[in-house]
Amino acid sequence: MTITDLYLVRHGLADGDGDLSPLGREQADRAGRRLSTVTFDAIHHSALPRAAATAEVIAGHVRAPRHACDHMMDRTPYPSDRASYPERWHAWLDGVPAGERDPDAVRLRAAVAHLGVVGDTDRRELLITHNFVIGWFVRHVMDAPEWRWMSLYQENCAVTVLRWSSDRPPAMISFNQESEESRPFTAS
Repeated sequence: MTITDLYLVRHGLADGDGDLSPLGREQADRAGRRLSTVTFDAIHHSALPRAAATAEVIAGHVRAPRHACDHMMDRTPYPSDRASYPERWHAWLDGVPAGERDPDAVRLRAAVAHLGVVGDTDRRELLITHNFVIGWFVRHVMDAPEWRWMSLYQENCAVTVLRWSSDRPPAMISFNQESEESRPFTAS
């Protein structure tokens, strides 16, 4: 049996310019210290300043190759057919700026297909991204209705761990665990 563990971390709290606030830097540092006991094969992060800065702080504690990854960009799944979405969310969807829309979640589906796979060897990767991206990955793993990504909230610098196994369906190992300096993070 081989496994792939994806550790998803939402970026730290941002300031008005989109960079990390002092609290966001502190959140990222705590997350990095907590994740320092985990050996990662790679760190993938969004290129947006708040996620890139979070990745930089965490990488001070976690030794793994890191890179900006288009799959981690901030996206909002945007359905072309809203029949499967509760009506109460339709007005909210209308307010999503065109540049943030991911029509029918094509790019988010590609992210899951690219990263949520099992190979010949075990793999553990850290993904530093945005709330809706994490919600989409969790919704996928839980095989929940597509609109359920909207109801999942991830705290800044909290950790969610998802596992793909060669002999069973994907599973959620942990969800939205905030950093606790006294407790290192392990998903085993």
